[in-house]
Amino acid sequence: MSNDFQGDGAIQRKGLLGSNYEMTFGGVLSFMRRTFTKDLTGADLVVSGVPFDLAVTDRPGARLGPNGIRAASAEVASLFPYPWGFDPFADLAVSDYGDCFLDVHNPMTIPDAITNHARTILASGARMLTLGGDHYITYPLLKAHVEKFGKPLSLIHFDAHCDTWADDTPESLNHGTMFYKAVKEGLIDPLRSVQIGIRTWNDDFMGVRILDAQWVHDNGTKAVIEEVKRVVGGHTAYLTFDIDCLDPAFAPGTGTPVAGGLSSAQALSILRGFGDLDICGMDVVEVSPPFDHAEITALAAAHVAVDMICLMRNRKVAGKLKR
Repeated sequence: MSNDFQGDGAIQRKGLLGSNYEMTFGGVLSFMRRTFTKDLTGADLVVSGVPFDLAVTDRPGARLGPNGIRAASAEVASLFPYPWGFDPFADLAVSDYGDCFLDVHNPMTIPDAITNHARTILASGARMLTLGGDHYITYPLLKAHVEKFGKPLSLIHFDAHCDTWADDTPESLNHGTMFYKAVKEGLIDPLRSVQIGIRTWNDDFMGVRILDAQWVHDNGTKAVIEEVKRVVGGHTAYLTFDIDCLDPAFAPGTGTPVAGGLSSAQALSILRGFGDLDICGMDVVEVSPPFDHAEITALAAAHVAVDMICLMRNRKVAGKLKR
């Protein structure tokens, strides 16, 4: 499906469906050239950025991640996504809402700003795909999703780090402790949650099923998919992908890289097996363009996000994407 114009679909497209020809190397850089709009009418899925990196423990730069992923997505948008072989935007109405506005000079206002941003979008009936930003942003996003879809949610979490290190300071901004808080607050059910690609140690993983990187390497992607389906079952799940789940060879542009991770091929193969899962929201986080090389990391993140979109498209076509 195409519109009767060429170029700058982000500002020229009428409506949210369809794709059009663009110069890969030019034009307005929304995510996958989707319409830039704050009008949520008719949207099935809304992409937005949260340019935040005040919670990092090592290298900064993830605040530049949303726009870095948008820029990399121009190349992905030039063809139908592989291996799906269809235009997901012919059936799934997707917009780019722009970025959540953050008052970075008053950092303690930021968690509520992110939650309120998500509430606005979810109230329209649309699902969310959020581009980070450091991984702390998933915590305020989870709060809004729990309000909308009920608690506790399952968590499907790709990462090098478990992010469940103990932290009993309610106001702390820390991208390594937010799932500890989410479990303690009943936002996620650890017994129905899975963490994939982990390769750092925690004395207490809080009951979450850990499929660490070595488990993935030893057992293969099909086994990962089956184990995730077994643990999550029919529960509604939130899907979060920290780009440092990938080995630094595939994602150098991130704040806390850890050797021994998944390849891009492994991660994408696992994601593509989640079509039967009830996923209520998604994010891709921790892309730090200042530490990237030749857009390797941003491009991987764009591919991950597009596969998430294709999963949502298939659920809509199958009549399983409820508003």
